[in-house]
Amino acid sequence: MKKIILAAFALSALVSCRSLIEEWQPVFDFGKGEGAFFVPVTVDYLKENEGLKEFTTIKELKAMYKGTPIEISGNVWIKGQVVSSDHTGNIYREMYIQDETGAIDIKMGKSALYSEYALGQWIYVKCDGLSLGQYSGMPQLGFTADQTSTNTYDTSYIDNQAIINMHFFRGFRADPVRPSLVTEDAIKASIAAGFYGELWGKYVTIKDVQYGAEPSYADDPYKRIFIFLNVDPYKDKQQTSNRVRISKGTYGVTTWALSKNLFLYHLDNGDFDDCETYDGVKFTQVFDPDTGETVKEVIRKNATGVSTTQYFHVGGTALQIRTSGFCDFSDIEIDPEILGNPDAKDGAIVTVTGILSTYNGGAQLAFIDDPSIAVVKQ
Repeated sequence: MKKIILAAFALSALVSCRSLIEEWQPVFDFGKGEGAFFVPVTVDYLKENEGLKEFTTIKELKAMYKGTPIEISGNVWIKGQVVSSDHTGNIYREMYIQDETGAIDIKMGKSALYSEYALGQWIYVKCDGLSLGQYSGMPQLGFTADQTSTNTYDTSYIDNQAIINMHFFRGFRADPVRPSLVTEDAIKASIAAGFYGELWGKYVTIKDVQYGAEPSYADDPYKRIFIFLNVDPYKDKQQTSNRVRISKGTYGVTTWALSKNLFLYHLDNGDFDDCETYDGVKFTQVFDPDTGETVKEVIRKNATGVSTTQYFHVGGTALQIRTSGFCDFSDIEIDPEILGNPDAKDGAIVTVTGILSTYNGGAQLAFIDDPSIAVVKQ
């Protein structure tokens, strides 16, 4: 038995070497088959060998957070079933688990997680030594954040395989969790609860969703996308002169996101020429006085796939649907009937399914399936 367990850990360690370190990078794909062989862990095994006494619910774990990152200590364990998959590449280096009280985002720090953590699989987490924090309001369980002056995160990725093996134990695979049907009122209640909202991280289905959303700011149009960029990723990412917010329209973007090639197409076509840095410098104006390069030229030089938020709404509540520029369906066109007329509130009503999170006080959905499955016209 020990040899089998060691072999499984060795295979997991080999997979971890494939990990990449930047957010929204391409996901290593094992294919449709099963991943590395493993021996499921039982609760009795954990009690006998790992000191487990009882489980804390995910809701109780999140209640420990008091506004600042907390390093968990003591015999604190949670359990949950996997409700996310990175197989399409739209969720990257993180995993969501869910119990009867809620869900949480685990910053696992590896790609191809679907090959090790199947949908519906039970996961047991030894929280002692891990850190509980948030990113833009979203509860996350990770490792202690690095203390560099440029770090703006509560937690860091758990990307060391030895540490993963100490804290995460894979149990038996069960049937995948069915999405919970949630209403606008439930979404609004979770938004009002902030970090402690019970829906964040859960696998959900939302009905009566339509493209477009009421403006977040006075000059926002009803139908719009949101893209955030650093002009030069090798310079200080927090400087306003190096930050760009593309959000004053759709800019001709009719796909779920933008791969590098499609982003360059829109960039070279002049679709973003009127966009500005946070300091008010337009794409066509000089960014680097030393080289004379414009904002647009520097962005082009460092271009990658671009994560894109498409604004929808359910009732009067905005629902951001965010898609990675590296996922399998980034360049797939959104059904024209869903988009509707650019100047009218006439898009088709749809039902959407995915992982619900929160971002800066709003609700945000990420698909784990291709949109042909995750989005259904009513």
